Amino acid sequence: MKNRIVSAILAVLTAGLCACSNANGTPAPADNGTAAEEVTILAAASLTDVCTELSGIYAESHPDVKLTFSFGSSGALQTQIEEGAPADIFFSASTKQMDALNEQGLMDNDSIEKLLENKIVLIVPADSDKGISSFDDAVTDKVSMIGLGEPESVPAGQYAEEIFTSLGTLEQVKAKANYGTDVRTVLSWVETGDVDCGVVYATDAYSSDKVKIVAEAPEGSCKKVIYPAGIVSSSAHKEAAKEFMDFLGSDAGMEVFEKYGFSPAAKD
Repeated sequence: MKNRIVSAILAVLTAGLCACSNANGTPAPADNGTAAEEVTILAAASLTDVCTELSGIYAESHPDVKLTFSFGSSGALQTQIEEGAPADIFFSASTKQMDALNEQGLMDNDSIEKLLENKIVLIVPADSDKGISSFDDAVTDKVSMIGLGEPESVPAGQYAEEIFTSLGTLEQVKAKANYGTDVRTVLSWVETGDVDCGVVYATDAYSSDKVKIVAEAPEGSCKKVIYPAGIVSSSAHKEAAKEFMDFLGSDAGMEVFEKYGFSPAAKD
């Protein structure tokens, strides 16, 4: 009986050793699956909806990659990268923040690509009856409060200041301005009627049925609204980050961007 028990134990141990070794006698990897490689993308708030859809599409063909997005104003995201926050890709709503990071050596210069173009628009609540129809109306009695992005950190706010400076009305507009920490905050104020009008990206306006566009920025009143993306120098997942960047610029990626109102940026 004892011999049978010993033989059984030896058989179990032998089987276990064989399962943990390959044909060459070296330990075989455990068949527990591998954790997905995580790629962290810091992206402008105006990209929230489109990037959420793109993430789902990408996951279907890249189950081994986990995309983690953090959305906010481009200026706030720039500060996070400068302070060493973990990030693999920066997707900005303006070249200003990207250029600043690149000049500090915090971006892989060769990876930076101008991907998208957007437009700046003036919006009002969908049921507004104030007769607001142009950027010039911001200084009239039709508007008691206007929503703008904080110009220090929100590109849409910077573009708005350019527009009103071009029109010669910036100081008057400032007196009526309520400043948001990102463009989606401004959109929400207009949706609820907390402000009479607001300056946002066209793509933000398209995302809501609670607002309507009454005017585009006058021709030549501000720089082109270009969205660059690039790989952060400190990224620990550069190969996976590049693959996702390639997807963003592909025909399939651009098709989704265009569905949300973006257009491909002209190549330099």
